[in-house]
Amino acid sequence: MQILHHVSNIIGAFGIFVICWGVLLGFFSFIRIEYDHLRGRNIRNRRYLLRHHLGAYLLAGLEFLIAADIVRTIIEPTLTELAILGSIIAIRTAISYFLNMEMKHPHYRTESEP
Repeated sequence: MQILHHVSNIIGAFGIFVICWGVLLGFFSFIRIEYDHLRGRNIRNRRYLLRHHLGAYLLAGLEFLIAADIVRTIIEPTLTELAILGSIIAIRTAISYFLNMEMKHPHYRTESEP
């Protein structure tokens, strides 16, 4: 059971890393986009793509965090832990759903997509 505790922590830490990495990349992309905007370049599609990429990292990170919670619940399968896991999964699933809906918005489609 101690191994599962470490596995859960590693998966959770990786999920946090994915989210932080996406935010860091998004931050630098945002700076480049705003710099180009100040120089008078058209950046409209790049802003949408930035949101799309950041949303993808957030979704991936949330999936890893859900997996870590599932492994953590395997360690202590009490009714309280199951209730907590269910509420966490419900909240994160709702967030994932709305992020997916936001990313499917027509503004995110590039010229190569139908």
